[in-house]
Amino acid sequence: MTNAPKAFPKEFRRDVVAVARKGEAPISRIAKDFGISESCLQRCLKVADVEDGARLGVTQADSLEPRQAKKRIRPLEQEVEVLRRAAAYLSQASLPK
Repeated sequence: MTNAPKAFPKEFRRDVVAVARKGEAPISRIAKDFGISESCLQRCLKVADVEDGARLGVTQADSLEPRQAKKRIRPLEQEVEVLRRAAAYLSQASLPK
């Protein structure tokens, strides 16, 4: 089983992005100073650009809504399936023999 990378707090990501956007040091140095990988820093910058509207993409708020809807829909679909099966069973039981 592989370990998922730990999620950094929003405040940490915001600070890292602020330092990187100043442009006073190379990305590799900033990443090393903060103890993260360069790819993680690049991803933080990309996400921040999307959230700020500087880059095209789906914001976290926009991606959250469909996930929440799917969570609400799944139990409802299960309830419908139970009710459909119960109705089929009851209709079979009420048929004259």
